[in-house]
Parts: sequence; C-alpha cells; structure tokens
Amino acid sequence: MTTLTEPGPSETAREVLATWKRLALQRRLYTVVGLLLLLVALSWSVSFADSSNAGHFFDRLPHLFDFVSWLIPSDWNDVWRALFDLKSPHDNGTEQFNFPLGRVYVWGNFYIPEYFELMIITINVALVSTIIGFIGAICFCFIAARNMTPFHWLRIIVKRFMEVLRAFPEIVIAGLLTAIISIGPVAAIAAVGIHSIGALGKLFYEVVENIDMKPDEGLKAVGANWIERVRFGSLPQVLPNFMSYTLLRLEINVRASTIIGAVGAVGIGQELKLSISRGFGAKTLALILLLFTTIFIVDQFSAWLRRKLVGEQAFLSQGVGK
Repeated sequence: MTTLTEPGPSETAREVLATWKRLALQRRLYTVVGLLLLLVALSWSVSFADSSNAGHFFDRLPHLFDFVSWLIPSDWNDVWRALFDLKSPHDNGTEQFNFPLGRVYVWGNFYIPEYFELMIITINVALVSTIIGFIGAICFCFIAARNMTPFHWLRIIVKRFMEVLRAFPEIVIAGLLTAIISIGPVAAIAAVGIHSIGALGKLFYEVVENIDMKPDEGLKAVGANWIERVRFGSLPQVLPNFMSYTLLRLEINVRASTIIGAVGAVGIGQELKLSISRGFGAKTLALILLLFTTIFIVDQFSAWLRRKLVGEQAFLSQGVGK
C-alpha cells in the first residue's frame, strides 16, 4: 500500500521559481518580437514617406538645425523687447526687429502687451469650453450609464452621440465652424466645447458605472424619482472624480485652443503661426516662452487642485469607514 506525500517547501519553491523563469522568458521573447515588428513597421513607413513626393524626410533632416539657429536670436534682449513691446536699439526699419503688435490699454495709462491679451483670450477659450464640456457631460453621463438607465436603446443612442462628438479633432471642427460662422472666439469655444462633451462624457459614465448602488436603492425604496436619486445618491460619490477629470481636460483644452489659432481662430496660436511664417525669430521665441510658461502654470495648478480633491475624498471615505 503506497502513501501519498505532499511536496515539501523546497519542492514547491523550486516549482514556483521554474514557473516564474518560464513566464519571464516568455515575456522577454514577446517584448523582443514586438520591438522588432515595431522597428520594421517604422522603417517601412519612413522609407515609404521618403520615397513619395510628400516625404523626403532624410533630405530635409539636416535643415532642422537651420531652423534652430534661426529661432535663437543674436541678442536675447530682443526676446524680452518683443514680449513686452519695447523699442529695440537694433531697429533699422527692417522686419527683423520691428514689433508692430502694440499695446492694449486697460485703464488710463496702464496697459498690457498685446501678446498677454492674446494669451488671456486663449485661456478664456479653454476655460469656457471646459465649462461647456463639463455641463454637457454631466447631462449625458447618467443616461449613458447602464446602472442608472433601464432603457437599453436610450443608452446606446447617447453613447453613439458622444462618440460622434469626440470623433473629430478640435482643429477639424474649428475649421468647419470658421467657414460657417466666420473667424472669432465663438468658433473656437464651440469646437473645443463639442469635443470636450464627448471626451468627458465617456470618462464620466465609466465612473458612474462603478459607484456604490446602495444609496440609490435606499432612495428608490422611499419613493425618490430618478433625478432625486442622481442628485442625492450618485452625484456626491462621483463629483470629486468629475472635478479631477475636468481639471485634466482644462490642461488639454489650453493646448487645443492654441493649436486652433492655426486655422484662423483667435488667441496666441494665430499670432505664433504668423510670426513663424514671416520669419520673426525673436517674436517666435517670445511667444513660445510665454506659451510654455502659461501651460506650465495651468498644469501645476490643476494638478495641485486635483490632488486636493481626490485626497479629501479619500480622507472622507476613510472617516466613514471608521
């Protein structure tokens, strides 16, 4: 009569180690094969583009440093003069040192350089479009969530509608709207706002689908209607995450509002495009520095505010659990 013996700790450890080595080797093999396929696809794509009339990537690559040398001014003070609309001592009537934008008078003798006004317009476009996207996404997200809407056909319609809103980039929508309603901030706000509704709506309804349904069930048991269940049972749970995603979207919209200026909308992007096309190196670098500083400040502020909101929600959740 034979007796079955359980494997000892050393045998189990050896089996686990052998399994781990086998999985690690398999993962490395998949990684190497994936990188090789990616390298082959990238090489083929570059060679295909370079062989066509639209490419010539390698032929133009040495001229990259020509653009960098053009962008860096001989006198760095010209950058600050261009930024703050000051007279350059090198101004000889040529376009190289002529800064024609001028000043925007706010009150009395107080003025701000026009570059700063354009940057403020860009931020305003991003802020208003983010608010529009936030309001629109809240209106659609609870209808698109499967745990909040019993009608399957209604959820499908709302989801497909939000997919259409985010299917096209902001610059495409802005180009269409500028052709319809002319150039101006309205076209820029509408373009960024439309895309923000679709993008935030998807993030919002995914958050709603993961909430705790016990508050909703309690409100439903006492006779609350659907709007009351959303207002008092679901919204308090998801609002911190909604604000976090909205602040993240604000960062994206600041950059999108800048790019939209390239198609004729208002803001700093339009002036940056004109500065590059006219060969104003000092102006271009001044605008790039202003844009980089503004985006950095907006990113840092929104990241700090997101941490405060999410951290506060986590603290409250721990307090309730205790």
